[in-house]
Amino acid sequence: MILAAQRLTLAPLTLDDAPDLYALMSDAEAMAFRDAVEITDAAAAADLLADRLAAVAEGVALHWALRRNDDGAFLGCCELSDIDRHHRRAATGFLVARAHWGADYELEAMHAVISHAAQALRLRRLSASAHLADHHAITVLQQLGFRREGVLRGAVVRDGERRDGLVMGLSL
Repeated sequence: MILAAQRLTLAPLTLDDAPDLYALMSDAEAMAFRDAVEITDAAAAADLLADRLAAVAEGVALHWALRRNDDGAFLGCCELSDIDRHHRRAATGFLVARAHWGADYELEAMHAVISHAAQALRLRRLSASAHLADHHAITVLQQLGFRREGVLRGAVVRDGERRDGLVMGLSL
């Protein structure tokens, strides 16, 4: 399913997106607040992409590449994962390349994802998580209407330290 936003097109990730995904996920600064460290080789990006495409084929996830309408530039990716059609809920998230920070592309993309989740998929709840120190992601989620639901103390180990995670939710 292709989603349209004002400045963006959200197209399903494909194997052709592996080089762009590798460039995005090999950037240590872009990955600083992710649960996993940056990817160190292109094969790892291809494996990750294959796992994501398998989840899409199983019907439990949707993964999109964010591309700018005017020039087709790859800006990042976003997702609905852990889709539970019985309980009408899913998790969501986004990752934008550092070169495109500050342009609110993630906010625009996530509005399209939330609309798709509510209207096409008829979901009634989305959850998102962020590292407690990731102020930008938390701000974006709050702008989208997500509310803080809890803190997972020491939920993630990154760079040899335990980090707290914030769980946020949105009723659709």
